[in-house]
Amino acid sequence: MMETIAFALFAFVTLASALCVVLLQDPWHSALMLGVALLSIAVHYVMLAAEFVAMMQILVYVGGVLILITFAVMLTQRDEQASDEVVQT
Repeated sequence: MMETIAFALFAFVTLASALCVVLLQDPWHSALMLGVALLSIAVHYVMLAAEFVAMMQILVYVGGVLILITFAVMLTQRDEQASDEVVQT
């Protein structure tokens, strides 16, 4: 019974965070929600007794891909205040 409740909870977390990835306007918040979705998928792997796959999920996707997305967002996002000051002077 507790296993079913835990599965339903993490399934809801996975679906809600995946929906937030698509619907949020800010790319930084979308990247954070992607991290939540990937971590909750790793929990699903643990519940299936696939601990190695869960650790690879965390190391490769959360540790690698999400950090790459975070750096891409930080390096390509413009600072609105700085661009407004340049235009006004």
